[in-house]
Amino acid sequence: MLSSRLFGLCSQCSRAVSCRGFPWRTLKGHSRLQYANFTEVQRWGTNVVPKRLSHCDLGDLYDNISVQRYVQKLMEEHRIISRKLQHDHLSDSDRKALLKKHTELLPVADVFGRLEQAQKDLEEIHSLLHTGAEDEDQHLTQLLKEEEDQICSNILALRKHLIKALVPVDRLDPSDVVLEVVSGRTTGGDICQQFTREMFDMYQGFACYKNWDFEVLNYSPADYGGLHHAAVRIAGENVYRHLKHEGGTHRVQRIPEVGLSSRMQRIHTGTMTVIILPQPLEFDVHIDPKDLRVDTFRSRGAGGQSVNTTESAVRIVHLPTGITAECQQTRSQLQNRDTAMRVLRARLYQSVMGKETEQRHTARKQQVGTRSQAERIRTYNFSQDRVTDHRTGYTTRDIKEFMRGGEELEELISDLLEHSEREAVLEAVEISGWVKGQPAD
Repeated sequence: MLSSRLFGLCSQCSRAVSCRGFPWRTLKGHSRLQYANFTEVQRWGTNVVPKRLSHCDLGDLYDNISVQRYVQKLMEEHRIISRKLQHDHLSDSDRKALLKKHTELLPVADVFGRLEQAQKDLEEIHSLLHTGAEDEDQHLTQLLKEEEDQICSNILALRKHLIKALVPVDRLDPSDVVLEVVSGRTTGGDICQQFTREMFDMYQGFACYKNWDFEVLNYSPADYGGLHHAAVRIAGENVYRHLKHEGGTHRVQRIPEVGLSSRMQRIHTGTMTVIILPQPLEFDVHIDPKDLRVDTFRSRGAGGQSVNTTESAVRIVHLPTGITAECQQTRSQLQNRDTAMRVLRARLYQSVMGKETEQRHTARKQQVGTRSQAERIRTYNFSQDRVTDHRTGYTTRDIKEFMRGGEELEELISDLLEHSEREAVLEAVEISGWVKGQPAD
């Protein structure tokens, strides 16, 4: 069967261009060992350590037997639907349903068709190389080998495209977000508030790097330049897709800049929380005004002209759920009320979506996390100049550059997205196996 030969051939290509590195981890429920890629090593003390540690290429998931069976199942389904669509006796409703499913399978079928063609081309090259005479033109043999290498590289790229085509679409990916940063508890000092401000600056820098709009909705400063809480609206292209895995508890380990611990070089540990609230275009949450309690109070802050002398700050409580939102960003009570309502709508929407997500993932939790805001997802160790994401094992050095929110942060986010896509494909394969009546391998 052509598809079977294709999978075997792709395995040969993957051995020719394999992933080099060190063991990383074994996927839950899958025996294939994944490897880590090291890039850009730098000196750390007397040892050479990697600047960046991440998992292997997404295309390697193609070697999984269950994934291969899943692709073959989809291709068979695509062929059956294509034949049915050629019949004239279909009703409008049946034709509409088949066209919808055909459109969903089309990207996978397109990439798989290109893989089949690449396989045929490679078989032809192999035939010419293995059947040629010993005195054949050496220049022609060299050209054939170069063509073979090029086709193998193309097959590996198509493998990755095929796996990406299998990733379920998240309809919230294009959405804007409301991002909140909240200071946590610490073992001592005020490093939590300082770290929260640094995280706020990091995401502001990342928004600038991505050319996104960054609108401050609420900002509650703390002493010594720290930050208790802030809420911002970030708008742009695929904002939620890039930031959806940032939600959770972020831990900091550092020596305070002032105080006894600073003189004794004592490391303190603190935390802060990032909350990501999507705001889709079809954002519609019905709120009955009778379910709201609106409180006004004087703004907290450093003072100034009428900042904390009038009751311009607004707090809105949704009584049925207990969800609250407040704003004291401007002197206008009406503007603060409007901003607080926007944040409240986003939080209510996230509450509804969180329940749907929990129901959808009862069979299998994604290893990249469920976007629970209570998870400790990342550690920022300033003493060791290291940032580690605990969901994937991704590690990067040069923490000061990372906190600027530029290329270093984008590379970590890209690694998280690829890992999330890998887990989403494995989940789809597993669900497909159970629906068919047997668990996936």
